[in-house]
Amino acid sequence: MEKTRISIIEDNKVIRENVSKFIGFHEEFELTMIHGSVESFLYDIDVNPRKNTDILLLDIGLPGMSGLEALPVLLDKKPEMSIIILSTYEEEDTILKALCSGACSYVSKKASLPEIVEAIRIVVNGGSYMSPSIAREIINHLMGGRVSKATILSDRQKEILQKLVDGKSYQAISEELFISVETVRSHIKKMYKVLHVNNKTEAITKYMKGHIG
Repeated sequence: MEKTRISIIEDNKVIRENVSKFIGFHEEFELTMIHGSVESFLYDIDVNPRKNTDILLLDIGLPGMSGLEALPVLLDKKPEMSIIILSTYEEEDTILKALCSGACSYVSKKASLPEIVEAIRIVVNGGSYMSPSIAREIINHLMGGRVSKATILSDRQKEILQKLVDGKSYQAISEELFISVETVRSHIKKMYKVLHVNNKTEAITKYMKGHIG
């Protein structure tokens, strides 16, 4: 039986050794490259162009180039390689960025070693694996994310946001709602915090995409 070639990029020595050791117990797998940074991995494949891997376990929080930054670079070098993110990061934005950048699966570092092996097997068979906690974040996003699930903006904030969408200035909004410009600013500041945005454009974009109930 042809073995599946596995590589690992993980800067935590204990995790790197535990994962590689456990994978090594399985005869269906062959460990090809084990590195502590993306730069080291890239150097290895540049120096040894015949070295190939079928599946790469990639951490996100790495010294130098992060896993997220590395995804397009790695897939450009090895387009046939499947990349499984193995990370402590479980935030919706990070997960989506990784998947949109080419990762085929996302495994939490809270996962057991058998779960990591199961994820590899699923990918070998053409599937995609998500740890339950990761899948929950994706479902939240598909259902509108953090923003819409609680219609968490107050009625006043929604009113102000609608006027921003309509192109109204802070002054115009204050006059129409019979409140001071400072009060408008205060509402907008709180609204940005709730929506996890930094400016008016981002808030309007979320509104236009239907992410605000």
